[in-house]
Amino acid sequence: MKHIVTGIVAHVDAGKTTLSEALLYAAGTIRTWGRVDKGDAFLDNDALEKKRGITIFSHQAELQAGDLAVTLLDTPGHVDFAAQMEAVLPVLDYAILVVSATDGVPGYTRTLWHLLARYRVPVFIWVNKIDAPGADPAAVLALLQKTLAPGCTDFTLTDAGQLSEAALENAAVQDDTVLTDFLTAGTLSDTTVQRLIHNRQVFPVYFGSALKRQGITAFLAGLQRWTQPAQAAADFGARVFKITHDTKGERLTWVRVTGGTLQARQVVLDDEKANQLRVYNGEKFTLVQTVPAGGVCAMTGFTDTYPGQGLGAAQDSPQPELQPVLTYALDPQGNDIHSCLTAMRQLADEDPQLHVSWSESLQEIRVRLMGEIQLTVLRQMLADRFNLQVDFVQGHILYKETITAAGEGAGHFEPLRHYAEVHLLLRPGQPGSGLVYDSTTSTETLPQNWQHQVLTSLQAKEQLGVLIGAPITDMRITLVTGRGSIVHTVGGDFREAAWRALRQGLMVLASQNHCVVLEPWYDFRLTITRDQVGRAMNDIQRMSGTIAETEDTAGGTLTVLTGTAPVSEMQSYTQEVTTYTHGEGSLEYVVAGYRPAHNADTVIAEATYNPTSDLANPPGSVFVAHGAAYTVNWDKVPATMHLPYVYTPAQLAAMTDEQ
Repeated sequence: MKHIVTGIVAHVDAGKTTLSEALLYAAGTIRTWGRVDKGDAFLDNDALEKKRGITIFSHQAELQAGDLAVTLLDTPGHVDFAAQMEAVLPVLDYAILVVSATDGVPGYTRTLWHLLARYRVPVFIWVNKIDAPGADPAAVLALLQKTLAPGCTDFTLTDAGQLSEAALENAAVQDDTVLTDFLTAGTLSDTTVQRLIHNRQVFPVYFGSALKRQGITAFLAGLQRWTQPAQAAADFGARVFKITHDTKGERLTWVRVTGGTLQARQVVLDDEKANQLRVYNGEKFTLVQTVPAGGVCAMTGFTDTYPGQGLGAAQDSPQPELQPVLTYALDPQGNDIHSCLTAMRQLADEDPQLHVSWSESLQEIRVRLMGEIQLTVLRQMLADRFNLQVDFVQGHILYKETITAAGEGAGHFEPLRHYAEVHLLLRPGQPGSGLVYDSTTSTETLPQNWQHQVLTSLQAKEQLGVLIGAPITDMRITLVTGRGSIVHTVGGDFREAAWRALRQGLMVLASQNHCVVLEPWYDFRLTITRDQVGRAMNDIQRMSGTIAETEDTAGGTLTVLTGTAPVSEMQSYTQEVTTYTHGEGSLEYVVAGYRPAHNADTVIAEATYNPTSDLANPPGSVFVAHGAAYTVNWDKVPATMHLPYVYTPAQLAAMTDEQ
């Protein structure tokens, strides 16, 4: 029997969970039809989900259609829980993208499409609510082809049970070789169509109504006909996509087995064993002794696993692209602060994107979040699971820093009986690329184990910029030379030298005005009545935003404005829109990434950050003379380094020009 793992993703309220329910009902997995609005959906089994009527956590279900077995992973639809959704994508064979026939392609749907491309996930598209007044399948298909990909193809079968001539032609033109064969033969084999789908050249589009179960049988038949099972590796491997705790407090590590076979009591990570293997179907599970390649299960017995981790032969998933942009401080409201910290650390174990941090000196817990809905859910989770009634102080924008030119930083660490020197080349990276580390140093100059110490040390903590002390991003950091001492170099010396080299290079670039503060920006979609357009345009201009497009709706009574604006300015605008439109308008937004701050001078002034006073991140170097260590300030470092600088100012300028 063919087996695939598929996940359902969608913009909130597109009908994602209703589609899951319809598929499970049609396949015979469930006998009772549940509904999101009634709080009895099979996969929304958490009390919080039933209360709020939205999917907050990813859930697993099993169904069978003919000779196809499907592991179905339902994912959160609200943008505030996008981190949980993204964690699921690397374990999918196929994704089902749900699009509402009446809502077009919202910004978050385009974000989902981008993420599916990033993880190379083949996609089936379900156009939901096709029975709604005004729904036009042809117009929706044209919009999908325009905004997502030209390979979006109507897979509605003819009376003969075959794809239409138009569908075959649209599929064929996505690949030159296939098109040549199609022009000769006049048709395409199922195997060829399967390959085009698997290669993300063709995206089957199905139309129906999940609530009325219209088109569900045809969609299941399409999954059965057009999917291919994943090729399994011979050696054992598994990828973690979720951490949870059951009602008894047992820690569960959810994995997709990518190769070999996972067995109960198998040593999987260090000396930790998979004590139990649980295959979940909704909130119930079955204990199994083995899980073959391609299977999904939850394991007990692990304490340090994390989402995205590769086990065995499997590699770690890429760092998630969707990151929180707001930071909040927890107000314990009279509860013991350490009890709050214990609870928050357990929640951070399940969702590392919370980035829970603890300041001993301030006795303060801070957390990073995507938005107000996630904050409300977090507050409720602390109350329900830990009996902690807490609040959170108004959030602040999570700024970042980067560079706009190439520079070389040097760090030296030589207190008595210690020695290490490191030189790093710092170069701007592409927006959204994060931090990339590499080395061009030969092993004759610096042995491999010392190079490894430098690179791992740079990644061991969150490195901060020198303008406001915000995390750095979008940089390529290259080890270009270094020196150690067989006699005096010990474990932490290269760590200290590497950290100081990075900070010293940033200080030099800042002195040359080549460091910038970044802030998160929203892509927004504002729907208002036509007489409110002037007010909205003035507001967006006031918020330092830009309008990319203005479009009247089909009825002519509403206008849709799309564009970008800083999160710092627009995050509280939703309530304002509700007020001045008397509830008739709506504002949707999704984080579009980081861009230069619109008010950088103000942000820097208000931060009052002094990089030379940050004792945890010093930019100076340490030398020794006459049996005593002394510190050299960052601007004097070039004159005191033992190794010459690798690059001249002219060479660094040339690198910048090449960017």
